[in-house]
Amino acid sequence: MVFIERAQVDVLDGAFVAIDAEGVRTHIPIGGVACLMLEPGSRISHKAVSLAAQAGTLVTWIGEAGVRLYSAGQPGGARSDKLLWQAQLALDSAARLRVVRKMYAVRFDETAPQRRSVEQLRGIEGQRVRHTYRLLAQRHGVDWTRRSYDPGNWDSADAANRCLSAATACLHGLSEAAVLAAGYAPAIGFLHTGKPRSFVYDIADLWKLQTVVPEAFRVAARAQGGKLEMPIERAVRLACRDCFRKTGLLGRIIPGIEDVLMAGGLPRPESPPEALGPAFEEETSGDDGHRG
Repeated sequence: MVFIERAQVDVLDGAFVAIDAEGVRTHIPIGGVACLMLEPGSRISHKAVSLAAQAGTLVTWIGEAGVRLYSAGQPGGARSDKLLWQAQLALDSAARLRVVRKMYAVRFDETAPQRRSVEQLRGIEGQRVRHTYRLLAQRHGVDWTRRSYDPGNWDSADAANRCLSAATACLHGLSEAAVLAAGYAPAIGFLHTGKPRSFVYDIADLWKLQTVVPEAFRVAARAQGGKLEMPIERAVRLACRDCFRKTGLLGRIIPGIEDVLMAGGLPRPESPPEALGPAFEEETSGDDGHRG
């Protein structure tokens, strides 16, 4: 994956390049890049987007260090092999349970209780998360009652809940970018289901308690102590950005996705079908020369 900020992405002399404000060119081997992460201050030409699509490289528009995912082009690089594998795992009840158990083990660093259903494991995880919130609130001296917020009335929540919501949104942005770049479907979840980003929530939760939740309570403590010199949401985003960079989380997410899905026990596709390209153009070209 390549992050680009404050630069123009274009194609010059057939090569993919990023050009900064001083005119310095940085060549990017687009054929070997899984995903371009366009941070604030970056622009990309139509020709560059076209070349990325031909190479099967995902282009995403993100916040600084991935704390937001605004949009993504051609998710999965026009491949369906991983998507089909993910769907097979989710539809097979035994495979799904094995994946959920693996997620539990990664999240809590211990084996999931035996003879528990997906729903029961979901309930156990919820209890452990609530307990972790209480412990972190005590550790940082934060007033804490329970997780409570109204998406339609952001300011009605207390400082700690606003920090947690902002931190979780940052992690979801980074996780969704990784899920899309790896060629999986955000909506096909295992522990979480029925939402457009169910799989994003599954993957984000693997690292949530280790990364953004402690940062949220640290910022909440500063806010309650009157030591915060900026809006809560911005302070949380900056803290999460630094945490992502320090821990190298982005580089760990995609291998983590592969690891938990392999636990499902179904064979992984080995030779993906050819990416859409000339065949797609042939099928959608009309007699009048216009593309479908």
